[in-house]
Amino acid sequence: MEGEGASSESVEFSARWRNWVVIKRTTIRQDTKPEEVAFSLASIRQTIDRKAFEILGINTQELDNYAAKVCTGKRKSFKDMAETVQSLTSSEAKGLIEKSCAEKPELGEIAKTYLFRKVIQGLGFDFDVNQEMLSKVYPNLKMPKPRGRMPKK
Repeated sequence: MEGEGASSESVEFSARWRNWVVIKRTTIRQDTKPEEVAFSLASIRQTIDRKAFEILGINTQELDNYAAKVCTGKRKSFKDMAETVQSLTSSEAKGLIEKSCAEKPELGEIAKTYLFRKVIQGLGFDFDVNQEMLSKVYPNLKMPKPRGRMPKK
């Protein structure tokens, strides 16, 4: 098998916790490009980032809605980023953070981190390499389509 171009190198991630199961696997061959490996790693990181906050018990849906609200009508600029981040010190934002982790108030700083990250991402910035960013640079890398039945046009 080794002579046919097969390789034992791969990127693999699997997790199972309660009713959440995820398996991501990429086989690396001699012709696999570095951007394909990075794309796979970015997918794993994004999966972990989304789920870790939920597993802790933080109500991410409310924080997502608030982040979307404060980012509406804003452009990808440092000026808008500064103004939007400043809005996270409002009593509304603080109350929402407390509410999002009401069952575990000690998670307030983690919920604040989640909200900050979502606001920055909502403005078009990001802290890490992600699949969307890579697919813009490398058009041959395609974002996975959502599962499920798509309505006919």
